[in-house]
Amino acid sequence: MGHVRDYDLSLTTQGPTYPPSEVMDEHGDFIVIGRVNRAGHDGRTRSEWGAAIVASDSPLPPFGENRPYTIVKELPLDPRALSQEDRARVLHTLPLPLPCANYPMVFAPEQCPEADLVRRPSHSFHQVPIPDLRPQDGPKLTEPVTLGQWVRAQGRLEVSLTHDARAARFFFEFDGLVPNSVYTIMSLREHDLNPAAPTRPGPLGVPNVFVTDDTGRSTYQAVMPHPFPAPGTPGGNRIVNIVVLFMSYQQSYGGAIGWFGLGGDIHAQLKLRQPGFQEFTTLP
Repeated sequence: MGHVRDYDLSLTTQGPTYPPSEVMDEHGDFIVIGRVNRAGHDGRTRSEWGAAIVASDSPLPPFGENRPYTIVKELPLDPRALSQEDRARVLHTLPLPLPCANYPMVFAPEQCPEADLVRRPSHSFHQVPIPDLRPQDGPKLTEPVTLGQWVRAQGRLEVSLTHDARAARFFFEFDGLVPNSVYTIMSLREHDLNPAAPTRPGPLGVPNVFVTDDTGRSTYQAVMPHPFPAPGTPGGNRIVNIVVLFMSYQQSYGGAIGWFGLGGDIHAQLKLRQPGFQEFTTLP
């Protein structure tokens, strides 16, 4: 049973592999930093960590499967190697309904039970139509958010068990996030992406909100009850990853991770590349 461990979070723009990304550029293409689906030499689809510009009309398989993306342009995985042209790409939300999406989950069933019926265009992050906002209210994000700014994000996570091993504390430190913005953190559990019976992703603590300062720095912590049941526990649903989400509408949604989800209003920026926390076990 592990007791304390530190993790470095990885830069991303991706939740599940469909839609391929939770961020678009001004041309309506996905900006993917995460698992890129490509055709392997054996004809099978291989899904490896990488970066690319991906067409929004890429082939869409059934939920739980992968097919090669239609790649518009390869991008370097090292942010320092991005061209000036790519650094200047202005980041946008996904339009609604979400393109190239097969995830069947409704993210806010009590608040927005028919999210799939909403129609909305893509918006640049600094021009999202925040509900009830008036210019005199002083919006803080007023300049375009670019890919060059996005890739500066860094995050560290410390996980520790409580003394009785019935809960775990998650403590985060961030730098280089979008300044003066609302962020939230979601927990991804082992059955959330189960094709047979997916469970709804939830917040890592409620409220799960933090706000960055004018340099993009912040911290966050949460104590979660019994997040790591022993493998094979009946009804167990371990936390296997966390995702740091930029909230383009500058809102949080209580027990829901977002109103529309998956790039409509939540945008993954940091997470673990692989499922983690296997070294921890908590008690009921």
